[in-house]
Amino acid sequence: MSEEKKSVDSIHWLTSASEKVLLVIIGIATCIASLQHLFQMYLLQKIVLADLFMLFIFTEILAMVAAFYSSKRIPVTLPIIIAITALCRLIVMQNKDMDALIIIAEASAVLILAGAAYLMSLKDKLSLEKLRDQRD
Repeated sequence: MSEEKKSVDSIHWLTSASEKVLLVIIGIATCIASLQHLFQMYLLQKIVLADLFMLFIFTEILAMVAAFYSSKRIPVTLPIIIAITALCRLIVMQNKDMDALIIIAEASAVLILAGAAYLMSLKDKLSLEKLRDQRD
């Protein structure tokens, strides 16, 4: 085996291992953050819509980590959905004195991300159809 091939293999191994370690850390940190958030909700004895959005974001992050471990790739639509949820949470949490342009900009960002998620889902469908056509 050439020296260059060994170097590429070791870099690939290091990248793959660090990716898995970081995803485990993200998963653990997400669980801790969600428990902290649930504890805060318990202490306040109050659940508001922003809390539910936050819990949904935690769930989506865990789903993204699980998707990587099951398929060895992260579907692009999951981070887009997380971003949409985060923006919706921002819109809900803003007080009534916020500048209307900020709310319009955030709502526009939600629409752009929704369009991107839709386009990515079309891409996935086309890719699956191509795979089926190749098999037949």
